[in-house]
Amino acid sequence: MPSDLHPLPADQVTTWDHEADVVVAGYGIAGVSAAIEAARAGAEVLVLERTGGWGGAASLSGGIVYLGGGTGLQKALGFDDTAENMKTFMLAALGPGADEDKIAEYCNGSVAHYDWLVDNGVVFKESFWGEPGWEVPGDDGLMYSGGENSAPFNEIATPAPRGHVPQMADKRTGEKGGGFMLMQPLSQVVESLGVRAEYDVRVQRLIVDGDGRVVGIVAKQYGKEVCVRARRGVVLATGSFAYNKEMVAAYAPQLNGRPGAAIEEHDGRAIRMAQALGADLAHMDATEVAFFGDPQLMARGILVNGRGQRYVPEDTYPGRIGQLTLLKNDNQAFLVIDEVAYEKGCAATSSTPFFRFRPKWVAETVEELESDMGLPTGTLQATVEVYNRHAAQGSDPVLGKKSEWVKPIESPFAALDLRNCTAGFTLGGLRTTVDSEVLHVSGEPIPGLYAAGRCTSGVCAWGYASGTSLGDGSFFGRRAGISAAKG
Repeated sequence: MPSDLHPLPADQVTTWDHEADVVVAGYGIAGVSAAIEAARAGAEVLVLERTGGWGGAASLSGGIVYLGGGTGLQKALGFDDTAENMKTFMLAALGPGADEDKIAEYCNGSVAHYDWLVDNGVVFKESFWGEPGWEVPGDDGLMYSGGENSAPFNEIATPAPRGHVPQMADKRTGEKGGGFMLMQPLSQVVESLGVRAEYDVRVQRLIVDGDGRVVGIVAKQYGKEVCVRARRGVVLATGSFAYNKEMVAAYAPQLNGRPGAAIEEHDGRAIRMAQALGADLAHMDATEVAFFGDPQLMARGILVNGRGQRYVPEDTYPGRIGQLTLLKNDNQAFLVIDEVAYEKGCAATSSTPFFRFRPKWVAETVEELESDMGLPTGTLQATVEVYNRHAAQGSDPVLGKKSEWVKPIESPFAALDLRNCTAGFTLGGLRTTVDSEVLHVSGEPIPGLYAAGRCTSGVCAWGYASGTSLGDGSFFGRRAGISAAKG
């Protein structure tokens, strides 16, 4: 570990360049939420941001916030949900190893958190988008974003849509997405509370006093080293380690060589800084996997692996498809579909029309298609025969795809080559309490140090649902701000 990560003793600091009660590193969703709550708790707050403005990965995202338990938007649109039902789904979908205490707190506080977002200016349109998709293509406010209405989860818990999307017209994900309309009002609240922000600041290491308490941060601003004092607490909110090649290779090698579905500022620095103090980590191998396939097409066909076998219900959350493809099926995926279904899928409204690839193989028979694809003789034929036999009755007993998407695949047949069509980001990080205290490997909180967002291990372990990053980042970011303000 580079020596410049080692904590700096406070008695070696000759000049404090900046100081505040609470110092927040990172101005994304976790940081902005922490700053609001710390300021409202009476603390003087300073935000340190690496780039030239607020936003982070959140403002470039689709903006989905995972909320449930009976939010005002859910109720307005006629969907019943409870905290217990939400918890049942999240434990099933986000595990194994999901943090039960965090999920319980998150579910029980979800309605109040929705109200908090609305009270702070985030607008959710009272309209529901029920099609398969990564994101809402328009400005609808609610969607299914985790496979809640697909097998196996629709039999584990009562399906309820929990993807809450801030209203935004003419959004461009990756440039100005729904996440922009989440971050903009919250950043305006921060400014109204008198919170200061310093930009172009790269955090380097923590500063500790003689008792081992975190009392500040060493950073670089415009190439100059600066020391920032935190009278009550430091909040780390600088994002994941998806763009740290060494950390990815060490902890999440399944993402080696894959594009990072994050921003390059997600370099794991905060995790390393806290590690140098003995901070504990959790689920560092956990990853979300984006899959470059259009959900409107996938739901209408069958996805098979390199053995010609189906492995996932095609109408489920596309992130789950990505995880099962990369992590369980060697990144081998082909979409088998017929001409009618392909044309219907391409005509449907989608948030990802750029994932509508042309078929690589077309054939009059499954046998020919199988041969052209280079699959073992008889494998795809058996898969299609079994699928079609049950599809004639509108059912899918093998994987449980919903009947509305189950139709026999008929000639002419086509297959799209979706091998290596994955990207990802990391879900693991610092182990924290439900009050966002960073835990030492001894199990005790590190005094003065708090964290939230993707630099921590949040509600997700193995699984993921779109909106859980913005959801737990904002929820536990608030907790971090409150805890840090108490000192």
